[in-house]
Amino acid sequence: MNRRSFLTAGAAAGAAGLLGGALLTSCSGGNKQKPLREPGSYYIPELPDKAIDGRPLKAGLIGCGGRGNGAVDNLLEAANGITITALGDVFPDRVEATRKAIAEKHGQEVPADHCFTGFDAYQKVIDSGVDMVIVTTPPAFRPIHFQYATSKGVHSFLEKPVCVDAKGYRTMMATAKQAEAKGLCVVTGTQRHHERSYVAAFEKIQEGIIGEITGGNVYWNQGMLWYRERQAGWSDMEWMIRDWVNWKWLSGDHIVEQHVHNIDVFTWMTGKHPIKATAFGSRQRRVTGDQYDNFSVDFEFENGVHLHSMCRQIDGCSSNISEHVQGTKGVWHSNGEIYDLKGNLIWKYDDEAAKNAFSQHNPYVLEHVDWVNHIRKGETHVEAAETALSTLAGIMGREAAYTGATVEWDQMSAADQDWIPEKLELGKMDMSAYTVPVPGTAK
Repeated sequence: MNRRSFLTAGAAAGAAGLLGGALLTSCSGGNKQKPLREPGSYYIPELPDKAIDGRPLKAGLIGCGGRGNGAVDNLLEAANGITITALGDVFPDRVEATRKAIAEKHGQEVPADHCFTGFDAYQKVIDSGVDMVIVTTPPAFRPIHFQYATSKGVHSFLEKPVCVDAKGYRTMMATAKQAEAKGLCVVTGTQRHHERSYVAAFEKIQEGIIGEITGGNVYWNQGMLWYRERQAGWSDMEWMIRDWVNWKWLSGDHIVEQHVHNIDVFTWMTGKHPIKATAFGSRQRRVTGDQYDNFSVDFEFENGVHLHSMCRQIDGCSSNISEHVQGTKGVWHSNGEIYDLKGNLIWKYDDEAAKNAFSQHNPYVLEHVDWVNHIRKGETHVEAAETALSTLAGIMGREAAYTGATVEWDQMSAADQDWIPEKLELGKMDMSAYTVPVPGTAK
């Protein structure tokens, strides 16, 4: 399955005025470039500082954690005429804290009868009369929530990743088609797609500046993320959800939950997904949960193209969050520079020109600008399938590391893998089912 069929064509001409000449500095030229894809066959977003004004929109939030609160701030900064009218989370304290923050920061009072708790809170938020919904729950629940929002004709913002297992991937792909058929607008939290320097580089690469893509390297190496120690009175399920980023059934492990950003950059640039993955990973430092601390994956694409993917979350180690794409004529680095094969700088993103042309440079805000613009223009735009493909690539790499086996795309996409527990309730769970994977066979 090629991602090109899911990329919305158009907006290229208009975007040229927003992203083009003033922001792109070509350090050398003259070589005729053969484009990877023709203009109009890939999507270039228009990225004005703020969304266009239009009809008032009512928004709901599902998942009142840190990312959910941040996404509300981003949406209200991105556009005028937006009102947060409903909140939902499993836990009442999260809902109340978010309600208070919205009132203090934005002067908006979410009605008490539109604040919902429990595992069915997402349905109540969507059914409350919202036009659009922000879905920032733990990733395991995202396919279910997106499916329900789409069935009700509600526009969705889906934080990445969009699933954690093979069943979630298939649900996401099917629902994306339904969203397109209904004319909805769905934007995802792979914010590099709305970061000015990345969008400019993407356009240059599609124009052929580095030639045919032959490989790449992507990294997300950083210190340990947050965790929650179990508190008195917390059931098994409550602890796991409050500590969700450390449990593989909820987050997908950090290769999926976090490193999907970097993997997605490469699949975005190439327009392709990997066909095989061979990997290893391990756990040495994590305090809670059942995840790994590090992964190293060799992704193989068609025509012998290889991507090396590396991610780590351990304090006291070197950090590196970057992407690099190699072509037959040059290499792009995510610092905004492109070099030819002799090491000469041939293109650089012009930060100063961008600063003079625009006042908004936060991609977390700009993705909401793009979302609102499509909604108010009445344009269908669905990013869910594209992000589902890069998410499944991360899942494939994870399973290759967990098992020690080379995992193929067709095998992974059709796998009988569904990590959602049969009963969703704040009670006791069989914790023996949540163990750290060990690859291979012991002697």
